[in-house]
Amino acid sequence: MTVIEIFQKLLKFKSITPNDDGAFDFIEEYLGEEWNCINIDREDTKNRFYYKKFNENPQHLCFAGHIDVVPPGNGWEVDPFEAKVIDGIITARGAQDMKSGDAAFLYACKNAKNFDGTLSILLTSDEEGEGTYGTIKALEYLKEINMIPNYAVVAEPTCEEVFGDAIKVGRRGSINGYITIKGKQGHAAYPEKCINPIHNFASVLPKIAGINLDNGDEYFSPSKLVITDIRGGMKVTNVTANELEIMFNVRNSTNTTREDVENFIYENLKGLDYEFRTTQGSFPFVTNKQSKVVKAMENSIKEILNITTKHSTAGGTSDARYFGAFGIEAIEFGVINDTIHSVGERTSVKEVEDLCLVFENLIAKF
Repeated sequence: MTVIEIFQKLLKFKSITPNDDGAFDFIEEYLGEEWNCINIDREDTKNRFYYKKFNENPQHLCFAGHIDVVPPGNGWEVDPFEAKVIDGIITARGAQDMKSGDAAFLYACKNAKNFDGTLSILLTSDEEGEGTYGTIKALEYLKEINMIPNYAVVAEPTCEEVFGDAIKVGRRGSINGYITIKGKQGHAAYPEKCINPIHNFASVLPKIAGINLDNGDEYFSPSKLVITDIRGGMKVTNVTANELEIMFNVRNSTNTTREDVENFIYENLKGLDYEFRTTQGSFPFVTNKQSKVVKAMENSIKEILNITTKHSTAGGTSDARYFGAFGIEAIEFGVINDTIHSVGERTSVKEVEDLCLVFENLIAKF
């Protein structure tokens, strides 16, 4: 099978989170008996770890991704799971995010003639959802059995304008905050008998909204506190609110921690009656620019595409954060990211073929 045939086959599976729709059966059959397969299923999530040990060198390079996609939605001009090639373009759900990357590394790994160590592939059926039982659980198990990789390439779509123009060497974390300012409801005509939480919070808002909690660095933009929701009252003009609820998010760099965010809020809410809590769904990580996997990917992109790629940490979260948490030197590289999750998601045949060539070169020269 060519890489495009594999790509089309994967796209035809209606693998909406957390259902793989039979995709893993196809992948196991495609890789064949030379590749070992470990099932790491947890709850309703399927995780698969495929590996091939070429020699006794402890070097271990893992390609990683997810087989699940978001629902297609309405308004497509083509069947989102048909995956036909029209004028060199394939329009289908998952074309960019991220079955293009899956197809490219499956083909590259399957056809690798030699590697100095172990090659592996880690795939999950729950990245687009909560991810609770996905990649994180697979890595926990791999650590238990002493099979954690040294390096990882997550084939998420990373490029911005031209294929090859960006690799991701890190990701920001995400901290959510929930504040409830307490008050005492009453008649608007008698404000002296009320405790108005909106009035009490009004002077605080400009001190926290849109504030940078650090100055950023060469990898990350500043960690900004973004107010996402404020609500209180009864939607009437003559009754004051009993309480005011505020929610915020901080996409944090490695320079700002959850504790830093909490201390910032505590300092600014002094004197108010309030409740406050935070949650953290993901943690920031960055892979050193001198890492072997970073330099190797830069070289492969230059050799195959004749492009000097840039380092990026922009965007939301991905499963690469879990690799970083386990001390694995991880990067991301994939096709152009401009239609992910949208109606009409698409990518070009040439991008997928070139992505495969980059991965083949990476494996051969690593």
